[in-house]
Amino acid sequence: MPAKKTKNKVVSPVPAATIVSPEAALSISDIIAPEKPTRKALTLFITGGAGYVGAMLIDIFAKRPDVIRIIALDKLPMPDFIKNMPEVQAKVTFIVGNTSDTTWQKDIADFNPDIVIHTAWQIREMYGEKDKQWRWNVEGSDRVFDFAFTTPSVKKLIHFSTVSSYSARPDNKIDHFFTESEGFRKSDYLYAEEKRIVEEHLATKYAAARRSNAHVPQVAVIRPAAITGPRGRYMRIRFGLQAALSGQLKESFIHKLISFMVSFVPVTKGWCRQFIHEDDIADIVELFAFHPLKTDFEIFNACPAGPVVRGSDMAEAVGKRPVPIHPQLIRFAFFIMWHLTRGRVPTSKGGWKAYSYPIAVDGSKLSKMYGYVYFMNSKDAFTKKEGRYTKYIPS
Repeated sequence: MPAKKTKNKVVSPVPAATIVSPEAALSISDIIAPEKPTRKALTLFITGGAGYVGAMLIDIFAKRPDVIRIIALDKLPMPDFIKNMPEVQAKVTFIVGNTSDTTWQKDIADFNPDIVIHTAWQIREMYGEKDKQWRWNVEGSDRVFDFAFTTPSVKKLIHFSTVSSYSARPDNKIDHFFTESEGFRKSDYLYAEEKRIVEEHLATKYAAARRSNAHVPQVAVIRPAAITGPRGRYMRIRFGLQAALSGQLKESFIHKLISFMVSFVPVTKGWCRQFIHEDDIADIVELFAFHPLKTDFEIFNACPAGPVVRGSDMAEAVGKRPVPIHPQLIRFAFFIMWHLTRGRVPTSKGGWKAYSYPIAVDGSKLSKMYGYVYFMNSKDAFTKKEGRYTKYIPS
């Protein structure tokens, strides 16, 4: 099928190659409540198609017989791991552009997308470029929401948020699990704060559309815990907690320096993490996209039940010794590394709090409303290698 010509750069169709089939993951149809999935041939619009989650969704959804077209938008080109797949060649139109641009809307509207899945985000703060980052993240999200609320073909909007916006604070308790009804709080950590603001914008735009009797798609907001799994750990090594602790950062002098600095695991008293397996993320989006939603606007924490992962657990998982330290030492180290490396080490303002104070969430609402069963608990998601992308783990 020839690629549609647009004002943006199109990278589709692409050469064919080997199909990657899911292996260890459960089918969503085996997990959810017995509601029949939609059978209509669907067109999807996925932002952030070159990112961790976006590319994974393209890979999985392109294999579905009820998906006839996926339009993906990203400021980066299509990633290698999907660009040679026959299903991608047949079904995916990949547009290189930014969500904050004003040129993609008409091009994508011409495809009459049924479902919009918004995953695009500049997660790592860009040193000295907050205005650009605001434009990409906040204004870009506004444009995606406006597109969804003004395009008659769109029936559902699925937006990716984060649990970080509950805000890591000294008075947080490790045994308090935030629920969706508690809402977000202001933060000096830019990633968390921009996500909070964007969720507010989404709620405001949705309410305005309802009041004006305009076109209103159903909305599902996903607030995931830290996403991990074989693809995240082995196919897509980037600067992050697991990569640093496990010694996978080896590409540059700075990477080697960080690996040396974490030859032990620094642990503050209140530090913890919750993890969700990448297969769960894909299955939750599949649930919302291809099965009936029970409400018109709903927010879900995406996090399995069970104990949080403490600093000592992480140290044990990577075979290192935990060393107790004070939060202010973490703060000082983050400040020095942020400015010394001009942001190449992602230790931006406020980020130290997420490594010092707990944010634990309750992800049971999804299970209660839809009967969803998580694939793995937090610790298993952090340590185990099972999943759709197990075959990519180096032998």
